[in-house]
Amino acid sequence: MTDAYLDSPSLTEEQRAVVEQPWGARVLVTAGAGAGKTHTLVRRLDALCGNEDPDEALEAAEILVLTFSRAAARELRERIARHGERARRVRAQTFDAWAYSVLSRAHPDGDWRGVGFDERITAAANAVEKGALEIGDAVPPAHVVIDEVQDLLGARRELVETLLDRYQDSCGFTVVGDAAQSVYGFQITDPRERADEIGRFFDWLRCSYPDDLVELRLTENFRAVTPEARVALAHGPRLQQLNDPDDAGMLYEELRELLLDPVNAMGDLSDEFTLAGLRDSTDTCAVLTRDNREALVVSELLHTHGVEHRLRRPLEERPVPYWVAELLRRTEATGLAEDRFRSLLTEIPLPFEPNVTALWTSLRRVARGPGRGVIDLDRLRRAIADSRFPDEAADPETARIVVSTVHRAKGLEFDRVIILAPPTVAELHKRHKDELDLPAEARALYVAMTRARRDLYHVAPPELPQFRRAEKRGAGRRYIGGWRSYDRFGIVAEAGDVCRDDPPGRDGDAVATQAYLLERVGAGQPVVLRKRHDLPMGESQSPPYALVHDGREVGEASRRFREQLYQVQKVNRTWDPWWPDEIHGLRIDTLETVTGSTAAGTNAGLGDRGVWIVPRITGVGKFRRADNHEEQGA
Repeated sequence: MTDAYLDSPSLTEEQRAVVEQPWGARVLVTAGAGAGKTHTLVRRLDALCGNEDPDEALEAAEILVLTFSRAAARELRERIARHGERARRVRAQTFDAWAYSVLSRAHPDGDWRGVGFDERITAAANAVEKGALEIGDAVPPAHVVIDEVQDLLGARRELVETLLDRYQDSCGFTVVGDAAQSVYGFQITDPRERADEIGRFFDWLRCSYPDDLVELRLTENFRAVTPEARVALAHGPRLQQLNDPDDAGMLYEELRELLLDPVNAMGDLSDEFTLAGLRDSTDTCAVLTRDNREALVVSELLHTHGVEHRLRRPLEERPVPYWVAELLRRTEATGLAEDRFRSLLTEIPLPFEPNVTALWTSLRRVARGPGRGVIDLDRLRRAIADSRFPDEAADPETARIVVSTVHRAKGLEFDRVIILAPPTVAELHKRHKDELDLPAEARALYVAMTRARRDLYHVAPPELPQFRRAEKRGAGRRYIGGWRSYDRFGIVAEAGDVCRDDPPGRDGDAVATQAYLLERVGAGQPVVLRKRHDLPMGESQSPPYALVHDGREVGEASRRFREQLYQVQKVNRTWDPWWPDEIHGLRIDTLETVTGSTAAGTNAGLGDRGVWIVPRITGVGKFRRADNHEEQGA
């Protein structure tokens, strides 16, 4: 047998202490940035599955591995595939994916598609408390592994506490975190609740297992290989205990001063020398922003200057990749064997080389057919409709260059990291006033600065348009406004802005439109929303808008978009809304598989599966006149 560990680093003494804990142990590991956490977890899982004593070895089904993001789950699965000698069948899942599986077991007839993230997590916690993991042939976990536990807040924290409480007499755990990298506190809107949540799970563990909890540390850094990349690491221990705003302000300024060393300065992101460096480099690179507004503007700037990249979408968005619709539509069979699956996949154009074996395994897990080695295609369609498509088969969002908020890049690493120069503490106070969370700002800056393997740079942030919300209290669609209350210059695209109820394409054009999407439309390409006519589609809606790519219609705006455009344009009760001729500046995020009625698919000539491909859009749309593309406003 090939030694799975040949090209894997040997364990340090700190890592070995984690790996060799028995399966029934309750282990809390504090792991600093770049401390070989994933490597340690893979070896830990291998040890759990491969103990020479049968009484000390677990089956893969008895181990539950939870992560916060698809990217982290994917990295862990890939590491297990490469270096997991005995843990290859262990499955890493996101909290959301696991919550879906719990709810589908507890409430098989429930419809969870329209339920919010926190509501699903809370419902899953209630189901676990009532014994959902013991229904039928389900196996309750004997050991739980959780990464990034410093960000267990609110509903997710309660889910984990419920799980460990329920099986406290029979379940061990290995949880890994670093309080210095806790950056998701913003999800708790009330400042007092947020302060209470930070570090609360660590306190719960220590109170719940006062005699059993084994606390271990991973302190050595393996990621950063240059002095520039290591510049922030020494501040990690201080950040772990950081709560006082004044201390946080001082630490934030220290980190900011280190980042803004002139040696690490790059030219402006519109500077041709900087752009050429991005285009020509073969290194992986992340441009990290503090929030999504900056990410959208930076992404459009790079697109405008011909720099290929991916804009990382929110962690909770889980589009089903387009090849699944093609897979379902290219066969009339009810079941699909592996050979036929592989054959069909080679016929579908893909932007990356897929791991076909891994995709097959993932789809079989969610849609196992009655025969051996067969996927049930009806079950696969239902999994898509019920939002149960497996995370591991989703779009990997791989690219050499990514633009991402700090939060979406947490847990990842890159050869080169470029950070938008952060504001001073005084500027933060002016910007956020009473809502400023200085400990969170300091931790976010630390996380950004510790993503780099080799090169850490800073650039001046681009000028932002005036982003506003259509409703007060941070709700409603974001739009581009001005100094006058009635100024409206654009709107921010969101997932769900393109209609999914019917296949794209008009007047019997759906089949050709699907082919066009497959052959001609790709991530990052520009699209335009073009008004079809002036008549609103209904009360509190805008007129219809067609989605146009290179002169061809490839979709239309959804009802949700029309309603929210109405909210943006309806300045007040007496204001008569006006409708832009065109909305420019939008880009293709990805092509996704969606489900609709079988009648809609049949009538469009796409077969009776009720699945088709729809473009998903992103970007900051600018209102333009149709006749001369000039800016259009009130």
